[in-house]
Amino acid sequence: MEGNTLSSLRDVKTALESQEPERNYKDSRGRVYATGRRKTAVARVWLFPGPGAIRVNGKKLDDYFVGETLRGVISFPLEKMDRSQQYSVECTVKGGGLSGQAGAVRHGISRALCRCEGDLRGNVKQLGLLTRDDRKVERKKPGRKKARRKFQFSKR
Repeated sequence: MEGNTLSSLRDVKTALESQEPERNYKDSRGRVYATGRRKTAVARVWLFPGPGAIRVNGKKLDDYFVGETLRGVISFPLEKMDRSQQYSVECTVKGGGLSGQAGAVRHGISRALCRCEGDLRGNVKQLGLLTRDDRKVERKKPGRKKARRKFQFSKR
């Protein structure tokens, strides 16, 4: 009896899996979409075949992120996978500061790259680019100077 029950459960499971709609992350223009997050910043990223230009909130990468370090953070996934000249990126970023926004764009590019080319997923994951860095600033507590810093003690 157990054999019949297990086989019927397998049949139900495969039927449910076949009914599940496959997510299509491509839009009508052939761009692959992904969302990236870091601290309080959220980036919506579109990856598409192109010369390798990166635009953030309608501006060139160099104009939006002035620091060389932040530009390196953003282009890291494309350079490591040797795709910097194959794909162009358009993204919109909201919230947070420049560092959080750069991390969010990097996360979004990494996810979009995996959706574009599934065989890259293992390499991108091994570099730790698919894991969302969930560290945020700790809130200030009452009776303290900062989140954990106490006021200086004085015996007087």
